[in-house]
Amino acid sequence: MRTLMKIFTLATMILIIAASGCTTTDTDEPEPIPEIIEDEDDVPEQNNNEEQDTFTISTSSFENNGEIPSRYTCDGDNINPELVPGILPEDTVSLVLIVDDPDAPRGTFTHWIVWNIAPGSIIKENTVPGVQGLNGAKGTDYLGPCPPSGTHRYFYRFYALDTMLDIGSGSTRTALEEAMQEHIIAEGELMGTYSRE
Repeated sequence: MRTLMKIFTLATMILIIAASGCTTTDTDEPEPIPEIIEDEDDVPEQNNNEEQDTFTISTSSFENNGEIPSRYTCDGDNINPELVPGILPEDTVSLVLIVDDPDAPRGTFTHWIVWNIAPGSIIKENTVPGVQGLNGAKGTDYLGPCPPSGTHRYFYRFYALDTMLDIGSGSTRTALEEAMQEHIIAEGELMGTYSRE
């Protein structure tokens, strides 16, 4: 009797295992993984514009990477060219302009620094659009390109800030860069070259 019970129990277990075991299909395809839909509040916003932290700078005086006319150098009228910042972020409160020459013999030479420029301004030639700081010659005016030899690159860089800067006229470039460090939301660059040869 006990033997029959064991056989019956064993047969029942085999049937249960067979009924609930791993059945395969002809294609052996894995079960689809259910799509996980995150809460909308947890999904980061998509950045559809990878260039949102930059903007263009243009001028009617020369092309980007082109030669700067002598009118805007120490060999001419030594005045700033027209500069036109492109589309700025909506939360731009002010602009900073830094003009320098990284090819100077003793390291980068600062030709002009200006801050608290109104957004949307077109910087016309021979104008002062904001508060000026010290250039490499310890003055506050625009210094045009004046390379001692060879061809130098001159960068006109604009920085869009989310604030006005509370630093005085005649401040150094170091003081300016420290003041604006945590407030830069976008930047733009124009480069021109000049040679006196």
